[in-house]
Formats: sequence, C-alpha cells, structure tokens
Amino acid sequence: MTDPLTGRTIVVTRPAERAERLVNILDERGALVVLAPAIKLQPVRSAALTRGLRDLAAGEIAWLVLTSPATVRTLDERLRGPEEVRAKVAAIGEGTALAFSRWAGREPELLPKAFTVSSLARAFPRGAGPVLCARADIAPEGLEEALAAKGWDPIRVDAYRTTFPKRLPPGAHAVIHAGSVDAITFTSASTVRGFLGALGAHGLRGKPKVVCIGPVTAREARAHGLTVHAVANPHTTDGLIDALERALKPKRRAAHG
Repeated sequence: MTDPLTGRTIVVTRPAERAERLVNILDERGALVVLAPAIKLQPVRSAALTRGLRDLAAGEIAWLVLTSPATVRTLDERLRGPEEVRAKVAAIGEGTALAFSRWAGREPELLPKAFTVSSLARAFPRGAGPVLCARADIAPEGLEEALAAKGWDPIRVDAYRTTFPKRLPPGAHAVIHAGSVDAITFTSASTVRGFLGALGAHGLRGKPKVVCIGPVTAREARAHGLTVHAVANPHTTDGLIDALERALKPKRRAAHG
C-alpha cells in the first residue's frame, strides 16, 4: 500500500530550531517538506526572570512549570547546571518532558495525560508555596489563576519572547501561492497567527489540508476561518504524523453492484 505521505507537499510552520524531528520523519516518508517558520523564539532578559531563577536555585520555589522545550533552553542558558532546579517540575507535554529529562537527568514529577495548559492545571495537586511558571510572553492567561485556586502562589515570568515574520521564505511563498500544497501543519496557536500574518493579502491557494497538533491550535485556526481536517492525538510530533496520514489518506470509493 502506498504511504499517504509519499510525494505530498507539506508545509511546516514550526520554528526552525524545533522542526528537525518532524522534518526528518516527513523526509523519510517521502514527503516534500516546505519550511515556513511562522514564529521565532528569542531569549528574554528581565529582572523578573533573573529573580525567579535565583529563587529556584536557592530552593525557595516549590514547583517549576515548564510549558515548552524553549523554557528548558532558558534554564540551560541561565543556570549553572540542573542541580540548581531545586523544585518539583511539571511539564506540559512529552516534548517538554523529554527536553528536561535530557538536560537534567531526571524526569518531571508531573506530566498531564492531555498536553494542554488546562489539563496541566487540573492535574496539579493542591498545596501551598511558590510556583514558578516560566512561559512565553504571549501565553494565554488562566494557568496562574487555576494554580492560585488550588492554594499555590504562582509567579509568572516570561522565559522567551515570540516574534512573527513579516513574510514567508521566498521558496515557501512561491509553493503556497502556486496552490501546490497538500497539507499545512500548525503546532501552536501562535504559528497560526504568524503564518496567516506573513502570508499576505493573497491568502491560501488550492485546498491544502490543515492539520493541528492540539485542540487549542485547532480552535485558533478555525477562528481565522480555516477548515481543520485533522487534530493530533496525542498532541505530539508522532500524533501530528498520524493526523497527517488521516487527512491525506485517499478516501475509498463505495462499492456498487
């Protein structure tokens, strides 16, 4: 049976530094990958982050909440070593958990079954003490309020800044506007906003399948008028590949006679 990804043109909007595994799998499956990074993650230098990491190293933080692999890179760049993470760690998804375990040599204490902020908030135990929430500057509200309702003292700090490109790479722009794209993958709500903002006034050509890594991303895509054809479950790179297969698999024709 022919692989549904073979020969398909698939746009990857994930930041370049986080797209390697997805791109490699698609390459191995015979897809033509078009890189169109829709966001760029940049480090933050702030007094609030410096103070939060100092308290973490001093053992004054009860829990550290990590919501993406980019937050792990911040720890690597700003701390003297993993031994300065003197707190329990909650990670929002497998990718974040894996990045932390590779860096720190230990597993997070909490990983929710569904890889969303709301699931993390529900899974978080009740208790008291400071919780350092290292997040993106554009991350939505709600997590800190949910933790406070469970008795904790959440401290939100921006671990990295998200910027949006003014335009897509020339090669990606040409393929997209030629209408020859089979599928577009979105891995966060911000990639949806960044991609559509950089796409320009001409919009999408053709009828590419829109595949999202999770429900929050899918909701953002629909809010911008896109039809979502598949949502990954679980909300991981492997889940995204499975969702692409579902979206691109040829439909069987009904038998007659």
